[in-house]
This record gives sequence, C-alpha cells and structure tokens, in this order.
Amino acid sequence: MKKDTSHTIKRAQRFPVILIGEGLLVGAVGGLLVLLYRVALTYAGKWLDLVLEYVRGNPLRITGWFLILLLMAYAVGKLVKWVPMISGSGIPQVEGEVTGKLTQNWKKVLPAKFIGGFLCMFGGLSLGREGPSIQLGAMTGQGLSRLLDRGKTEERFLMTCGASAGLAAAFHAPLAGMMFALEEIHKGFSMSILISVMTASVTADYISSHILGLDPVFQFRLEHYLPQNYYWMLILLGIICGLMGVFYNWAMMKAQELYKKPKFLNETSRLMIAFLAAGVLGLVMPSVLGSGHKLIITLTEGEMALGLVILTFAVKFLFSAVSFGSGAPGGIFFPLLILGAMIGGIFAMTGVRFFGLEEMYINNFVLLAMAGYFTAIVRAPITGIILLFEMSGSVSQMLSLAIVSVTAYIVATLMKSEPIYETMLDRLLKSNGKNQTKNLKSAGQKVLSTFVIMSGSVLEEKRVEDITWPDNCLLVALERGGKELIPKGRTMLMTGDTLTTMTDERDAGYVHDKMEKLCYTSF
Repeated sequence: MKKDTSHTIKRAQRFPVILIGEGLLVGAVGGLLVLLYRVALTYAGKWLDLVLEYVRGNPLRITGWFLILLLMAYAVGKLVKWVPMISGSGIPQVEGEVTGKLTQNWKKVLPAKFIGGFLCMFGGLSLGREGPSIQLGAMTGQGLSRLLDRGKTEERFLMTCGASAGLAAAFHAPLAGMMFALEEIHKGFSMSILISVMTASVTADYISSHILGLDPVFQFRLEHYLPQNYYWMLILLGIICGLMGVFYNWAMMKAQELYKKPKFLNETSRLMIAFLAAGVLGLVMPSVLGSGHKLIITLTEGEMALGLVILTFAVKFLFSAVSFGSGAPGGIFFPLLILGAMIGGIFAMTGVRFFGLEEMYINNFVLLAMAGYFTAIVRAPITGIILLFEMSGSVSQMLSLAIVSVTAYIVATLMKSEPIYETMLDRLLKSNGKNQTKNLKSAGQKVLSTFVIMSGSVLEEKRVEDITWPDNCLLVALERGGKELIPKGRTMLMTGDTLTTMTDERDAGYVHDKMEKLCYTSF
C-alpha cells in the first residue's frame, strides 16, 4: 500500500481508536516474549549457581568452566558482530529509531538479543533484564507493524507501545513502563500515544503477573513511616545520590573508552575479558554476579555489616563497568538499582552509628536511594518514583521518594552530567556514521511527529510565518485546548499548543532535533 501524504494524514485522524487495538496486540505478543526472556534468565541464574557449586574446590572442573565461559563469550561476540544493534542495553537503540536516527532489523535483533542476553546472564555478567526487555518489546512492535503493513508514523507508536510492554512485563510495573516509554523513549505526550501505551503496558503486565504471580520484585517490608525529624537526611541522601550518579555515568562511559583503546581488542576479545572476570568473581565473591537481586534480600534482612556493604558496592560497581563496557547485550537498569540500594544501606548504617538513626528505618533509605540514584543517572524522576513504589509495593514513601529524587536530579543537572541513555545514543550515532537514515536513497515514507510548545520557548507568541522551520518539514496541524486549528501564516503560536509536523522518513531525525530545540528552548 502506498504511504503518501493523504494516506498518512487520513490514517492519523483515526489513531485514537486504531492504536488502542494495536496497543493491545503489541502488549500481548511483546509481554509473552519478555515473559519467556524473564523465565530464561531465571533459569540461567539457577544453572549458574549449580555450576559454581559443582566446580568449587576442584581445579579440573574450574578449568573446564573457564573454557565454557570463553566459548560463551565467543558465541556472544559472533552475535554482536552479526547484529551490532544488540550491543549494550538496547534502550538507546530504541530511542534512536523512534526519533528517526537509527534503523534496526527486528528479524535479527529479536533472536540475537534473546540468546545473547541469556548467555551473558548464564555467564554471570553484572547486567540486567530491563534494557533487553524494552528492546525486545519495541522490536515486537516493529515486527507487528511490518507484518500488518503499517506506515512509519504508526510503527514508531507501536515501538513505543512495545517498549512500555517490555518494562511492564520485566518488572511487574505497568505505570512505570508507561511513563518510561513516554518520558525517555517517545519524549512526548498525546492522547493517542498515552492510551495505546497504557493499553500495551497493562496487557503485558496482566500476562506476566497471571503466570508469575502478583508479588512485587522487591519483597522487603517497610513497616514504619520515616518521621519528619529525619527529613534533613533525605536532602543529604539526595545530594550523595546525585554525586554518585554523575560518577557512575562518567565511569561507565570511561569503561567503554578503555575497551576500545587497544586496537587488538575486538567484539569477541572484549567480551572474553568480561566473562573471565565473572568466572574469577564466581569463585571469590559470587554475590556480585548477575543482576544482584540476592544482594537486596541480604541487605534488607540485616545480614550485611557496614564494611561488607562498602566492599560489595565497590566490587559490584567495578564489575558492572567491566560488564557494560565490553558491549555485552544486557541492561544497566537493575544493577544500578542494586548499587543505589547499597548506597542507601551504607548511608543509613552510618546514620545509625553516628547520627542516632533508628535501625528500623534502614530499609526506608535503601528504597529511597534506589530512586535517587536512578534519577541522577537516567534523569527520569517521575519514572523513578513510580518504578520504585511499584517494585516495592509501598505507596507510603511517595513524599520521601520525591524529595530524594528531585534533590538528586538538581545535583546531577548542576554538575552538567548528561543522562546516560542520551550519551550512549550520541556515541552510537557517531560510531554508525552520524545518522543511518541519511543512507536511504529515496525519501521513503512520510512521518508525522508531534511537539508541545513549552513556556519560554522561541515559538511562544510568534506567528507561523515568522519562524524559520527546519528544511523538508511541513506544519500540518495545530491543537489548542483540545480543538484542532488549521495553521496559517498569521496564526499566533502559544504555550501548550501541540504541533504536528510531516517530513520524509530520511529527514525524520534531523527534523525531530530541530523541532525539539524550537519548542523546548529559548534560543
């Protein structure tokens, strides 16, 4: 079917209804796939524990395990070489494609990411399931869009739905899945995308919880409210989380650079370093392997002394950098939450020892630090707050979560630390020759994008004819107060207006960046 201008506009007029049904389909299929991935990783973790128990104390068996680790690293290296887009978290790749800056092949990404993520978890690398789950969900959306012969605009909506479904199924967090997809992936709100993303997220969560149960991911209890006389500690914790988040972003990017400096290292040899490090740590400190879920249980049940928490944090941090920097297909989301939990544990234990904090509040600070650390690193405070109350099942900490998260956000912003996924996307674009879509020979399909004019932006109180619009960009609709207006040359733009632009698929990334600058900045 020809996706010309008139077809694209007519189709877009029916999006509010169409996307609900398609969001349901993407949520169901994507949720099932991510559920399978989650189950596969659970078995990988169990098998790893059995292997380590079997080889411990036997030099011959240990040697055999290290040979298997090298074989797994070789296999993952071949997968990464075959499909470079599976390297790392997967979230920057999805964000890049939704904004028109990258292209992925769902037929290759789905099997390669699934198998690669499983092997990395079986090997014990310090990686999480959420990034791959989001990429698997988004690629499911892309695949369904291609199979149903949808246009590029609709495909990007379905990819956002898939990303939301992926996070919801991975963490039993439907609201966080929806917010993350809108706040970090799509970077925009409209009624069409909001309802469809919500539908996909809830559908995926229902499927996941129906099979795995309704228990939250973190099952430690918070039996006491934090008294307000301790709220000064929340500000201090937010500052610490902000500073540590900035350091985390720097360290992860530095790890990537260090891996790439020696010219003799390629995709496979980098991964061999990470897998061998996992093998060594499996013998001397197995608690830091994998995503680190067991560490949360040990920490919140009071089984770790302050010195052990500090040592575990340092080793887990370094191992996460080694794992992530190697380019292994796995996420940073869950491991960074574990690191945040340990920051909270160290802070609270120090408070008990020196500032008279009662021990019953240690778990409160563990939860709060996870949200603050996540916010400082990812720069998505709303998602962080919602994610942590969904993952813990505790709604009583909302005010405390907001205080720590906002403080951490301010500190990271003042230190001019870029959000980690944006930094990763920038590096990915540079390594792929700036913009893959520029390599398209033809203009491709027409793409519709929506942008909201923020207060203080250069478009505020300006006429349409007075604006220097991006090249190859057509302003096709303007919505104000729920009513659609026909934009004319003398139409005055106002704060809160939703602009809909049309461009060629080839120019979508360029137009997206230019329009964001016009709508969101004052220069």
